Amino acid sequence: MLKRAMISAMGLTLLTACGSGNETDTPAPIDAAQTPDVLDATALQALLIEVEEGGIVELPEGTIELVDGLSLDVNGVTIRGAGQDKTILDFSGQQGAGEGLLITSDDVIVEGFTMRDTKGDGIKSKGADRIIYRDLTVEWSGGPDENNGAYGVYPVESTDILVERVTVRAASDAGIYVGQSDNIIVRDNVAEYNVAGIEIENSTRADVYNNVVTKNAGGLLVFDLPDLPKVGGNSTRLFNNRIFDNNTRNFAPPGNIVASVPSGTGIIVQANDKVEIFGNELTDNRTAHVLLVAYSPEFEDERYNPLVRNVLITGNTYENGGYEPQGDLQMLAMLMGGSLPDIVADGVDRWHDKDPVDLNLVIDEPESVSYVSLGLGAYPLDPSNLSPSDERPNGTPGERLQAVTLSHSE
Repeated sequence: MLKRAMISAMGLTLLTACGSGNETDTPAPIDAAQTPDVLDATALQALLIEVEEGGIVELPEGTIELVDGLSLDVNGVTIRGAGQDKTILDFSGQQGAGEGLLITSDDVIVEGFTMRDTKGDGIKSKGADRIIYRDLTVEWSGGPDENNGAYGVYPVESTDILVERVTVRAASDAGIYVGQSDNIIVRDNVAEYNVAGIEIENSTRADVYNNVVTKNAGGLLVFDLPDLPKVGGNSTRLFNNRIFDNNTRNFAPPGNIVASVPSGTGIIVQANDKVEIFGNELTDNRTAHVLLVAYSPEFEDERYNPLVRNVLITGNTYENGGYEPQGDLQMLAMLMGGSLPDIVADGVDRWHDKDPVDLNLVIDEPESVSYVSLGLGAYPLDPSNLSPSDERPNGTPGERLQAVTLSHSE
């Protein structure tokens, strides 16, 4: 029988959690419940150390104020709160700069609570296979700010990941980020007011669907970067997502890779392979609904391919995009009449003196869906090479990607 470690049995003082307030174009500060004494995290951390494999740590209803981050390194544990709006872990008084919760064990479920105002990432799991993030909220109550933690939910270097029914607000990098991992499902989540709503990076076999992605700087990102232990990201499907009004200013700290993401982008695919984009609703993204771009900085990683390739875009709906491009694309748009089409490709098909590559891009959308290749040709970039063309690429659809299945979840 599973043993239950009950925080209430430890005699912790709790107050009822307050609501988060009404949603507006700029998120209102969230009123945190106040307690006369800051709760030391020692008792809660002790439970996470002492819980047996296969055990359950139950968090009762109320607000728990923590001054230290938490960690879990026991396999098969469930950390369960009374509900996203009922159990709140408040890290506004956190002393260190680390994540709120770090998980380094397998077969873990975290569900049913809110993480608020962590100094670093909200919940990070590393090398944690078969992990489930479910029915969670991770938020920074002051709204978009470069001093917020980078990531809300952050599984990395793992296999078999499920993120579902999670809400993340105001992360200074990505709300939901999955990196250097394999076999991933991200579904039924809400990502809003982050720099990047949802990001799949240097990962393989990911299904991202039925998410609401809004009021971020960039909505959905599929990236591959050099000089990481795992490169060669491929086989991602983005489908049936609502991606709208991603026009929040980019508030990432300078130097972050996402600091270059122009505000107003719905989907960005960068230097990735085998990506399918279908059945999504893209509305009111002011720079462009979809960007297909190569990785532009110099690199020395011989394993790395900086080009975007084998992308299928089909069956999406587009409305009111590209009307006010931001960042570097603003200048390019001015040369093209001031606005950008629904789908924009940079047209980069070679690197330095290498031969051109067949990118096999497939834009299988009605003619009413606008498209442009900027025709930039090769990196390093030379703006004088700009040669816009609305002629669609003549790629050939390959065998469609199979749905991701997870052995540890229905």
